Amino acid sequence: MFLKTVQIHQHGGVEQLRYEERADPEIKSAGDAIVNLKAAALNHIDIRIRRGCTGMEVPLPHILGADGAGTVVAIGSAVKNLQLGAAVCLYPPRGCGQCEFCVTDREWLCVNLRVLGECEDGTYAEYVRVPARNCFPIPAGLSFTEAAAFPLVFLTVWRMLVTNADIKAGESILILGIGGGVAMAALQLAAAVGMRIIVTSSSAAKLTQAEQLGAAHGINYREADFAKEVRNLTAKRGVDVVVDCVGGAGWVQSLASLAKGGRLITCGATAGARPQTNLRRIFWNDLKIFGSTLGSREEFGRVLEFLAQSGTKPIIDQVFPLKDAALAQARLEEGKQFGKIVLTMEG
Repeated sequence: MFLKTVQIHQHGGVEQLRYEERADPEIKSAGDAIVNLKAAALNHIDIRIRRGCTGMEVPLPHILGADGAGTVVAIGSAVKNLQLGAAVCLYPPRGCGQCEFCVTDREWLCVNLRVLGECEDGTYAEYVRVPARNCFPIPAGLSFTEAAAFPLVFLTVWRMLVTNADIKAGESILILGIGGGVAMAALQLAAAVGMRIIVTSSSAAKLTQAEQLGAAHGINYREADFAKEVRNLTAKRGVDVVVDCVGGAGWVQSLASLAKGGRLITCGATAGARPQTNLRRIFWNDLKIFGSTLGSREEFGRVLEFLAQSGTKPIIDQVFPLKDAALAQARLEEGKQFGKIVLTMEG
């Protein structure tokens, strides 16, 4: 049997994404599951892997994609948590099970961490093999498209905002680069908690859309110094939390936007990973900086509960058929999206 997939045979531009057939994945261990995917979501890491600039060795040909949702069609002999036909979304990482982090339930910090679509084949395909324990029931009310859109970004944002920053109702938050998956998840979570939200973008349309979703203010960072604007909007106090997954020259402005005792959280550096930092500002103002990536299975479970209880659904920008993955990645690479871009295996 063969499945339809999109894979790369070498690193480079979107022209390297090939829509072709490949042998179906098979059960290899007693704890495996095979999922017939209905949808898969794009993430910026997909682009970095395609370009070959992650520093990781990727076996070629390689199937990209960390996020997916579908139905279980096969399980290993030791699997107890799944039934055939179950509708599931996927927890993307898995650890070695033996290192100091895995044995203390911090699998996402595993020294030999493997994530779908990174060092092993991912979700740009009709079928994927995953550990059965990485399959979770889709929250009530979510479609397959929506269930594929939230895992990586909402898990990461939950750890950033809830676990690390410990956000509270009534606090203020600045979210840089609204429109991307992490920024949108942060906006939705902050709005649900009851925070006062300020966002930045170079797009007036995205700022307007963000205000319609609960942002109190939008700042066009190409037209104004966003740190000064934040100070003006907060009576010179600054905000309690900054979400900066951009880095680069704006890092200094992010630190300058924080109130005393404020928290800056980051999970990316799309504009540069080696920005200038004023250390005096950090210790004089008792600032806290948290780096986050992914999160625990317990945190993933809390995300599922949050989505089910709050009725929150990930914002979908656009849906493409699997065969048009190159067009989908081009849209993401150009920064045109407002929300998640999703591939569907049908049509």
